[in-house]
Amino acid sequence: MSPRKPAAAATVKVSALSELKQVKKAIAEQARQRIEQQTAQAKAVKQAASDKDLFVRAAGAVQPLPDKRKVLHKAERKMPVAMQYQKDEKAVLKEAISDEFDVSTLLEVDEHLSFRRPGVGPDVTRKLRRGDWSIQRQMDLHGLRRDDAREALSIFIREAYQSGIRCVRVVHGKGLGSPGKAPILKSRVHSWLVQKNEVLAFVQAKPADGGAGALVVLLMASRG
Repeated sequence: MSPRKPAAAATVKVSALSELKQVKKAIAEQARQRIEQQTAQAKAVKQAASDKDLFVRAAGAVQPLPDKRKVLHKAERKMPVAMQYQKDEKAVLKEAISDEFDVSTLLEVDEHLSFRRPGVGPDVTRKLRRGDWSIQRQMDLHGLRRDDAREALSIFIREAYQSGIRCVRVVHGKGLGSPGKAPILKSRVHSWLVQKNEVLAFVQAKPADGGAGALVVLLMASRG
């Protein structure tokens, strides 16, 4: 009975060694497959980069085509703030005084067609004629077209008032160069000045200050 035991032990040992070799072989095969897969992926990435570089060199810089499903709205160009402010200022000045205003009923009935606002005594216009107020600033409207003259006069009056100026001279000319030698601008200036709230009164200038071609204007005292 005893001689059979060594044979059985040898069989078990050989079987274990065989299984160990198979396991090692399987592990080595898996490692080889992983290395081959990684190598193939690296080659694919490198080839793709090479193909892209070759295309860019051949085709040059390209721009993607716009997506036709999207609507591109052009950005509205906004006027600069300073220009918009000037445009608004001009619109306000134009609307502030009108060419359709009938000034005849507000002018004093005298040879000089003087004006004084209601509540202003006749002594004010008398003092203006005498030159009791010294002329501090003047505006010459000679050569300006009607719209330009209206805007320039409105700005002049407003800025003079804001600066604390009380007495100004406005030169409108005698109209000798107008068609029919009619003093068109003169009557317009009368109308525009009456519509300016800053104006208290005005009279025709003395001969030394322009006579029938100019007005001496008294402005309200600035509240500033």
